[in-house]
Amino acid sequence: MSAFIKSIYRYPVKGLSAEELDQVTVKASKLFPYDRRFAIAHGTTEFPDGPTWLSKKHFVMLAKNPKLAQLTSEFDENTEILTLLRKGKRVSRGKLTDQTGCMLLEQFLASFLEPDVRGAPKIVENNTNAFTDIPDLQISLINIESVKDLERVVRNSVDPMRFRGNLYIQGLKAWEENNWIGKEIRVGDITLAIKSHIGRCSATNVNLDTADVDLNIPKSLQAGFGHRNMGIYASVKTGGLIQKNAPVTIG
Repeated sequence: MSAFIKSIYRYPVKGLSAEELDQVTVKASKLFPYDRRFAIAHGTTEFPDGPTWLSKKHFVMLAKNPKLAQLTSEFDENTEILTLLRKGKRVSRGKLTDQTGCMLLEQFLASFLEPDVRGAPKIVENNTNAFTDIPDLQISLINIESVKDLERVVRNSVDPMRFRGNLYIQGLKAWEENNWIGKEIRVGDITLAIKSHIGRCSATNVNLDTADVDLNIPKSLQAGFGHRNMGIYASVKTGGLIQKNAPVTIG
């Protein structure tokens, strides 16, 4: 089977649920539009105008706040309105680029996350560097077969979405992506430069359906494979359109 893009995701608000896309247009050296553009900062986080990259410890995140997985987020790119749902019912709604809209969302989040936030949470925006886990603007790729091989070690099902990837690839051998570091791949019409492995933290231990911490993914990776990596980072060298089912080739 030839490799292809099985699914495409972005995460408009860091730590909240994914948004599946049928296609996305991406520019060279950029992330997907709106990917990790917003985040929920702790009240103690100093967030200057025109911020540079900040590490994830400054924000509400699954690793420390697994309760976030109880929420489903829906983002409308045209209106920039975020809707939060819990068990299918709307619990908050607001425009992320509007002070009043953010206040409504922040009030709900303060109550929902108590006592696991430092100060009153605040929604912040970074449309330059985004709120990625690393300083560089790189997208993440997940090999679905590698996740399946991890299931063999874990002896349990592992939802690939635990790894919060942008592109999920079908049709590769397990761990084949680890041989791509330093190489270029083609995804449809665009070119990606593969930069590094993605080391995994305790955020992957959270069951996204139940919000329970039910697995130890980093420990299982280390025990089974001698590393804690799942997925690879890539920078966009040549931009263009990515669609579901787009072929993936090396070189």
